[in-house]
Amino acid sequence: MKKKRTAGVFFSLMLTAGLLAGCGGNQQSGSSSGGNGGGGGGDVIKIGANLELSGGVASYGQSIAEGVELAFEEINKEGINGKKLELVKVDNKSEAAEATNGAIKLISQDKVAAIIGSATSTNTLAQVQIANDNKVPIITPSGTSETVTVKDGKVNEFVFRTCFIDPFQGTVAAKFALNDLKVKKAAVLIDSASDYSKGLAASFKETFTAGGGQIVAEEAYVAKDTDFRATLTSIKSANPEFLFLPGYYEEVGLIVKQARELGLNVPIMGGDGWDSPKLIELAGKDALNNTYITNHYSSGDPDPKIQEFVKAFQAKYNKAPDAFNALGYDTAYFLADAIKRAGSADPVKIKDALAQTKDLQLVTGTFTVDQNHNPVKSAIILEYKDGQQQFKTKVNP
Repeated sequence: MKKKRTAGVFFSLMLTAGLLAGCGGNQQSGSSSGGNGGGGGGDVIKIGANLELSGGVASYGQSIAEGVELAFEEINKEGINGKKLELVKVDNKSEAAEATNGAIKLISQDKVAAIIGSATSTNTLAQVQIANDNKVPIITPSGTSETVTVKDGKVNEFVFRTCFIDPFQGTVAAKFALNDLKVKKAAVLIDSASDYSKGLAASFKETFTAGGGQIVAEEAYVAKDTDFRATLTSIKSANPEFLFLPGYYEEVGLIVKQARELGLNVPIMGGDGWDSPKLIELAGKDALNNTYITNHYSSGDPDPKIQEFVKAFQAKYNKAPDAFNALGYDTAYFLADAIKRAGSADPVKIKDALAQTKDLQLVTGTFTVDQNHNPVKSAIILEYKDGQQQFKTKVNP
């Protein structure tokens, strides 16, 4: 499955090479004065959103879109350098090949100045070559794999993120298991086709074993599976004190439910991929007790900036914002700040301004972009109690 997906992306890139050959020049020459490229002409700056609006992880993309749309409404009240932001959305259907096609459309047809998305690392990686080749910046709100911004030691010049990276999440989870939960024997269960899942697992295992812990079982599942009982039975037989489950809510909800049904009642922990209202529907409130996640923010944090965002979001959508809502919102403001400082809708100038971001105060933290285009900011740990996320602790980088 993975090979087929990669081949499809490559084939799509080859088919469109001729089309995109001329796009980079148009995009570089675009500016706030308008023209054919660089985000549109007149009083509008076009921004693309290449998101998972349907498919397996639609909850993430939909949440990001909500956050972006709220932020754009607020930003456009005053505008940026006399211009308004216009959002152009494409649905990548939670598939890498569609993410590639979406990036091509946004750049070649819509002439966007920048792209927000995708939500997952795999779907963001499908756009990286297109972004670099055509000199149009991409910001992923939640693609946490290291390879999104750096590959083979080289920084992807036009790719940025608003979230922390996988090694940080895995390290935080391992230290929490060792130091707060006081466990020494852990099992790891990963999605075998997910860059995100494998990245978190690798850093968790490294930190956990370095801290004196032991990995007593390591198993994998395939996305879209629905019956995990055989794998969970194998894990239970190894007598772990803790289960690290870095996956996406669609499978995680079923895994947690089935684990509890089998009597595997140890603490279970994952990353921000758990964060969806759908998780509670799939797992059930009781099964989620004694589970934890690393995440980007908590709506229960008393910080005034966070509570201002929560109030505005609830007024618009009549619900509490999750972390993906907050990351979408922050990504919009991250980009708007760069456009304002660039004084232009030229994608290259926007890219330069993004890279120079320092001490920007956003909902998910105050961050500075490092040399690898990653934000330096805190992570938090949340605990599920009776179906509700409760703030546990904050971990600084």
